[in-house]
Amino acid sequence: MTKRLLVIEDESTLSRLLSYNLTQEGYEVTVEDHGSAGLERAQNESFELILLDLMLPGMSGLDILRKLRSSGIRTPVVILTAKNAEEEVVEGLKAGADDYITKPFGVSELLARVAAVLRRATGREDQPVEENSHESRIELGDLMIYPDKYEVALGTQQITLRPKEFEVLLYLARKPGVVMTRDDLMNAVWGFDYIGGQRTVDVHVSSLRKKLELDPESVHIDSIRGVGYKLVVRKKAGAPHSG
Repeated sequence: MTKRLLVIEDESTLSRLLSYNLTQEGYEVTVEDHGSAGLERAQNESFELILLDLMLPGMSGLDILRKLRSSGIRTPVVILTAKNAEEEVVEGLKAGADDYITKPFGVSELLARVAAVLRRATGREDQPVEENSHESRIELGDLMIYPDKYEVALGTQQITLRPKEFEVLLYLARKPGVVMTRDDLMNAVWGFDYIGGQRTVDVHVSSLRKKLELDPESVHIDSIRGVGYKLVVRKKAGAPHSG
């Protein structure tokens, strides 16, 4: 089945280039050049992937992304950003972007990133039942994780996480106290063919830390310099490990 892609980009030359090359690869491409129109299209139609410029008339790409994720739309998003705009990249990843590509970029790089994100998304949908997929909940001290619902609670507080933040936390929580390298996390959450750098992992861990600060004495993420991260939990007496 032909995969549908939405391009939200106001620079006409670039949007034509994207549309042409993606169509040549066999994708069905829809283009919007205005932020509000792009958001409406993304909310009301089904796409396998969205290519999203951050600087748009009407509504910024970051606002579009935040509205999509807050409304539960988890369509993979690749953000398009200016070269050296690290702050934009960080904000985009925190908002729920799956990948990013900096302008100017080559056609081969663009197509490779699109294909990689689509493979990861398809892999998650088609993934066979895993050993831990029957878990209704993971309980670690005051931290409660519900894998099937993508929900997290710390004590009596519900914590709202982006999909990738949740997957990072879940990976760490399945082996509490064990150091996970950045490569471990990248491969588990983003896939072996992810082209982006380890900065992506650091951004998501940093965001997670802030959201767990509700009770840092109960649970926190430690950095192991030059290695990676581990989840440290103070367990409640008599509490079950998982259920």
